[in-house]
Order: sequence, then structure tokens, then C-alpha cells
Amino acid sequence: MIKWAVSVLVNAVILIVIAGYFDSFHLSGFGAAIIASIILSVLHVLVKPILILLTLPITVVTLGLFLFVINAITLMMTQGIMGESFEIDGFGTAILASIVISIFHLLIQKGIIEPLNEKRGD
Repeated sequence: MIKWAVSVLVNAVILIVIAGYFDSFHLSGFGAAIIASIILSVLHVLVKPILILLTLPITVVTLGLFLFVINAITLMMTQGIMGESFEIDGFGTAILASIVISIFHLLIQKGIIEPLNEKRGD
């Protein structure tokens, strides 16, 4: 539960950073970022596996790059659920945001989480 809460907070910060850099990516505040992060995590658990199964052939052909499109779809679904407090102006922006989110998650995982786990002995 603590790991999930930390993941939600980190994801909310990443969403705020993206909203600060892209004019076509809007969040109304930190509360909206937290709610968007929670909705996004629920969609990643419930919807993303179904989308991966349905698009498995194209994901294999594109060597996994289609997963960015799936992540963009979940971002657009989150936007649809949240309404005016979270807006993405286009699908291209959603794909770009999903790429940036993936890069940030990779950097945080490799640069912070794994070294901390090594120090703790996990």
C-alpha cells in the first residue's frame, strides 16, 4: 500500500512537470494531478492488460513501441473521466506525454528506487 501511494505521488509530480512543459497538457492543480494519477493507476491495472491482449500482434510487430499508444489511450481515458480539470489537446500530445512519463519512470526507478533497495538489502 505504501509503494502504491508513493507511486501515485511520483506520478502526480510527473504529470505536473509535463503540464508545465507542454501547452497542450493542462492540469488544474496538484489535487487534480493526484486524482488523475489514481485514475491512471486503476486504468493501468484494469484496462491496460485487456488492450495489450487485443493489440498483441501489432505490439510484437512494432517491438513494443505500440505500448506508448496504449499508455496514451489510458491517458485520454483519464482525461475523459476527469473532465475540465485534466485536459490533453490531442492524441499526439498524449503519445508524447506517455513517452515522457515512461522516461521519467525509468530514470526514477534506475536512479532512486533501485539504489535505495540495494542499500536496504531488498
